[in-house]
Amino acid sequence: MAAADFTAMAELRQSLIRKALRYAIFAADTTVAAVTAPFDTAGVLQTLPAGYVPVGYTTTDGVTFSGDLSTSDVESGQSSSPTRSDVETDTATAQWVPQETNAAAVALYENLPLSGVGALPDLGSATWTWSRPKTPPTRYRRLVFIAEDLNKETGNAIYIVRHFPSALRTGREDEQWTRTAEINRGVTYQAYIDDEAGTDSVTWIDGPGWRDLAPPVTP
Repeated sequence: MAAADFTAMAELRQSLIRKALRYAIFAADTTVAAVTAPFDTAGVLQTLPAGYVPVGYTTTDGVTFSGDLSTSDVESGQSSSPTRSDVETDTATAQWVPQETNAAAVALYENLPLSGVGALPDLGSATWTWSRPKTPPTRYRRLVFIAEDLNKETGNAIYIVRHFPSALRTGREDEQWTRTAEINRGVTYQAYIDDEAGTDSVTWIDGPGWRDLAPPVTP
C-alpha cells in the first residue's frame, strides 16, 4: 500500500480561506422588495433594489453574526447520554457599531423609519429631530450584508452576500459622547422568518473570483 500524502488526503486549500477585506451594510423598510438575486447568471454582483441605504463606516470589529441554539433532550434510564435530542430554537443575529451620524445609522439605533413619514431628511437639508414615543413601535427591517474578498491566484473579486429579509432591533449599546472617540451607535438585529422569502436568512457566495475556483472542464 502506498504511503499517504496527508495534505492531499485532507484536501487542505489555502485558496478557500475567506476574509472580509471590504464589507458594507445596507438597510431598508419592509415596504421595499426583498433581495432574491444579488448576482446575474455570470456571477456579477447586481445593484440592490431601490430603497436600500448604506450604513457607512463601522468600527474595526466589523459585523458579528451569532445566535442562540437550544435543544430539548430525552434522557433514559439505560443511558448516561441523551437518547434523543430535538432543536427547539435556532436564532440568527447581527451586531455592528456604526461610526457615521447618517440617516440609516440613526434610524436603526433610534427605531425610526428609513423612508416616508417620520424618516430623517437628507443631510443638511433641515434640522434633524426625533423623540421617543410612549410606546415604541415594533419596526422590522430588511438588512443586507456584503463582504468582498479576492481570489489569491487571479485577483478577481469574491462576494459573500447575506440577507435578513425581516429583522428586528433586539439590542443597542450605550451612546457615549467624549472628546477622545467618535459618537457611535452599536445595534443588534435578530432575523425573523419572512413570509414571502420563507426564511429568516439567506446567504449567497459568487463573483468572478469564486467562479475561477471551478475545476477545469475536461475536453
